[in-house]
Amino acid sequence: MRDWLAVRADATPEATALAAAGDVDAAATYADLDRRVETLAGRLAARGVGVDDPLAVCSGTRAAFVEVVHAAQRLGATLVPVDARATAAELDARFDRVSPAAVVCETATETAAVEAADAPVLSLDDDPTAGAEPLSAVDPEPFDLPEWAVDDPVAVLFTSGTTGDPKGVVLTVTNVLASAMASAFRLGLLPDDCWHVALPMYHTGGLAPVYRSVLYGTALSVQRDFEPAATLSAMRAADATGVSLVPTMLERLLEAGSLPDLRVVLVGGAPCPPDLLERADDRGVPVAPTYGMTEAASQIATARPSVAADHPDSVGHPLLFAELSVVDEADARCDPGESGELVVGGAVVTPGYLDADRTAEAFCSAGLRTGDRGHRDEAGRVYVEGRLDDTIVTGGESVDPAEVATALRRHDAVADCAVVGLPDEEWGQRVAALIVADGEASAADLREHCRGRLADFKRPRTVGFAAGLPRTASGTVDRAAVRRRLGADD
Repeated sequence: MRDWLAVRADATPEATALAAAGDVDAAATYADLDRRVETLAGRLAARGVGVDDPLAVCSGTRAAFVEVVHAAQRLGATLVPVDARATAAELDARFDRVSPAAVVCETATETAAVEAADAPVLSLDDDPTAGAEPLSAVDPEPFDLPEWAVDDPVAVLFTSGTTGDPKGVVLTVTNVLASAMASAFRLGLLPDDCWHVALPMYHTGGLAPVYRSVLYGTALSVQRDFEPAATLSAMRAADATGVSLVPTMLERLLEAGSLPDLRVVLVGGAPCPPDLLERADDRGVPVAPTYGMTEAASQIATARPSVAADHPDSVGHPLLFAELSVVDEADARCDPGESGELVVGGAVVTPGYLDADRTAEAFCSAGLRTGDRGHRDEAGRVYVEGRLDDTIVTGGESVDPAEVATALRRHDAVADCAVVGLPDEEWGQRVAALIVADGEASAADLREHCRGRLADFKRPRTVGFAAGLPRTASGTVDRAAVRRRLGADD
């Protein structure tokens, strides 16, 4: 199997690969992109990157990152994107896990990358200042073309690590191919589609469209930094037909003005609140709520916009190649409507983590344990209720944070909230809520609001306020940061 860009450039050389918008000054065809990637691959080969070598990339979303993704595959290397916000110590921990043959950085990440790496550090920018070598100054060298097998690892992605040390997720050729096919079958595909990318490309939500656009032969629009007005402008300039967002990004775009005429807005990374979905639907914005994870190469279940409007609490049905089941504590399958742990199997699912012990713990007979709690209804639709380890146990009673959050959001002044458990000497844990207010409301007002909606032990004892909820790069609420904030307020 050849690298996907080479196949695409041979099949449709004049089709648009990169649209002229966001981080791209002039549109590039697949033939253009193929030539750039060939040169870049030669430069990386000159610095020792070859077949089976890990190639780390520490960069924000940009067109040059797209070229590195394809150059890694052309060389037969394993792409290892790392968080561009990471400190040198955090990068060092990740590099220790993969031993990269080289590290690609940019100006903003150069200092940390140079400090952490024990390998050549190559900059995407022409004026490095902390010791990296500019890639543009490297003379390309010839390299052998690898043959890809379906079970070869194409990338290793580190999870966001909100609950502990990040896990290195191995994604194979099969995982990425199956995910791309399944997404196309669910969302549909048109020859003139253009997907806009404003999510971090070191996260699966931002990386998946890079692989998929080449497989589909469609265009990609890349925006370096999300900013609502600039994003709306970039999508219009690119004639974008699709975009991946997290709920807070969708909220900000709706506030910023009219969205362009898109075919689909894929919203994931965190639950999409039903009221946000309703507002988008009222504006004619075709939102497709999705549930996914790095370990499944992105999407697991996705609701088409027409279905989402009728079932706003659901993320739809599982995609092809994603076999989703709900199991109880004994790993027995739950009945429709019964909550349990969501377990996913099928071709989209990783063969495992970098650590064998973590791999063994994560899998059961039905597949990968997601750590998420949810259920499926009689029609097979999927409902995600929260993390299993988020359950609050106070005075021996179990409290579902999602239930408390739902009750709080029914107050007119609550725009968003996060509910966690805080240590309590008397009760073990107490319910605490961090509120993003859109109006006047005090802690006492919100406690009174919950009276009659929640049993006494479920009502928040600690209430804090913030301008916004802390989130990870994937858009998930950073619950550890919420606990720290509420603990400090308390």
